[in-house]
Amino acid sequence: MFESNIKFSDLVQVFVYGTLKPGEANYKRFCAGKVVDVKKAFVQGKLFALPMGYPAMTLGNSQVHGYLLSFTNPGILNQLDVLEDYHPAREVSENLYSRKSIKVYQGEWLSLGWAWVYLMTLERVDQLGGVLQPDGWWSGSGLTAM
Repeated sequence: MFESNIKFSDLVQVFVYGTLKPGEANYKRFCAGKVVDVKKAFVQGKLFALPMGYPAMTLGNSQVHGYLLSFTNPGILNQLDVLEDYHPAREVSENLYSRKSIKVYQGEWLSLGWAWVYLMTLERVDQLGGVLQPDGWWSGSGLTAM
């Protein structure tokens, strides 16, 4: 699945749970042709559907389901930061999301290591009218849970 000249340690890994998942609105524009590996995965958190048509994840103890995407180009984070309205030099309250490193799992809590994820504060989720998704799955295109 990996090209032989790619070392796992050189990959940029991002856990996606919303519009960047395969089949969703932003996958083709931001990820297609750039992803070198895709794995169904989950993280610990809480998932909310926002009325604007995309989700938000906060810290929490529930499972949030999505995909672990692996990229060879570290520049992908700059592109995703723009999409997610995140800039590391801004105050947390000035960003829509923040980018954090989080532990990612597969199956029965098999660790896949650490990956970047975009999180929203619970206060911002409340301001935006977020609705908790108790099953930890979001789809804007009608895709069903894994």
